[in-house]
Amino acid sequence: MHEAADGGLARVRLPGGVLSAEQLRLLAAAAVELGDGHLELTSRANVQIRALQPGAPVELSDRLYAAGLLPSISHERVRNVLASPLSGLDQHSRYDVLPVAGEVDRLLCARPGLAGLPGRFLFALDDGRGDLASAKADVGLRMVDGERGELLLAGVATGVLVAVEQAAEVMVAAAEAFLAERAEQQSEAWRLAELTAGPKRVLARLRLGEQPTGRLGEQTGRGLAAGRLTDLVGAEVLVVTVPLGVLDAEQAAVLAEVAEQADTQQRPVLRVTPWRSVVVAGVVEGAVRRLEAVGLVLEPSSPWNGVTSCAGRPGCAKALADVRGDARRVVPGWSAASGRRVHWAGCERRCGRPGGEFVDVLALAGGGYSVDGVVMEVDEVRAQ
Repeated sequence: MHEAADGGLARVRLPGGVLSAEQLRLLAAAAVELGDGHLELTSRANVQIRALQPGAPVELSDRLYAAGLLPSISHERVRNVLASPLSGLDQHSRYDVLPVAGEVDRLLCARPGLAGLPGRFLFALDDGRGDLASAKADVGLRMVDGERGELLLAGVATGVLVAVEQAAEVMVAAAEAFLAERAEQQSEAWRLAELTAGPKRVLARLRLGEQPTGRLGEQTGRGLAAGRLTDLVGAEVLVVTVPLGVLDAEQAAVLAEVAEQADTQQRPVLRVTPWRSVVVAGVVEGAVRRLEAVGLVLEPSSPWNGVTSCAGRPGCAKALADVRGDARRVVPGWSAASGRRVHWAGCERRCGRPGGEFVDVLALAGGGYSVDGVVMEVDEVRAQ
């Protein structure tokens, strides 16, 4: 829980981004009954509920626990586990890493000492496509084939191959090594890269040996554009962009209905992505029409693809503008997506900014915005 200008702010972590239809309904109901009625998708594929009323945190915790969304009070803040959202669904996936993400989460919660990890410490499981490169996770694994992945520390490849059966154990051991090294250095570092020779020292503690793996290939770090694709078993998969990452109750209800009707082949249906979108696997006929009818985006050329923002006013006391309101007024008038991503920020902190290259639309104290250093009024803001 955090205190914001508009009340309590709760972050609900979703290891691997996996969410069931039932859990989505519960979160949406909690947002309506306890908060401002909206769910926020974050750059770590988690969900936030804002404007919680006094006394609401206890009620929310009880609901999350009952839904399986709060397995450990002591370890909740350290359950930061990303996974490739299309893992196991298309030809670019060398291995379905979602079960490994679940195992990392289980092992994290089972080890008391790991409750001491900083809340920003991040794990990432890349299925081989390179989509999580810009996340710069403290501990990552990128699959090189269907049996092995290369260990990444602070976003850098180590040259060490790990069998997929050992992946979760090795990643959690790396987190323990980080804590040991931080204690030895008497450091308060939040991230592995902040430790002196952090990746090298953690790798030495793991004693895994070094095995050159060759080039990993392109690491795009790019988000998913909205659209439709066919998975490996011939079922339709949708990538649904949520404008500015804010889901209202009606949108959440339609997403849950579509997910409930999906033919899943026992795979997770809903997968929240680090790019404020949702992957829906195995959808049935009519799903696109129903999702677009409530304002969700399925068109690859939509200007909403790649547009993100911080909370802005009134939710954040430090914000200099209602950036979400301004974005909603301006973005629909932009031409088809140019391929560049844009982040609207209410102040210099640029909260919520995903990794990778962005055009910053930065609110100014005197009014207006700075876009790539050029000062302009909000109605003058154009896609660069």
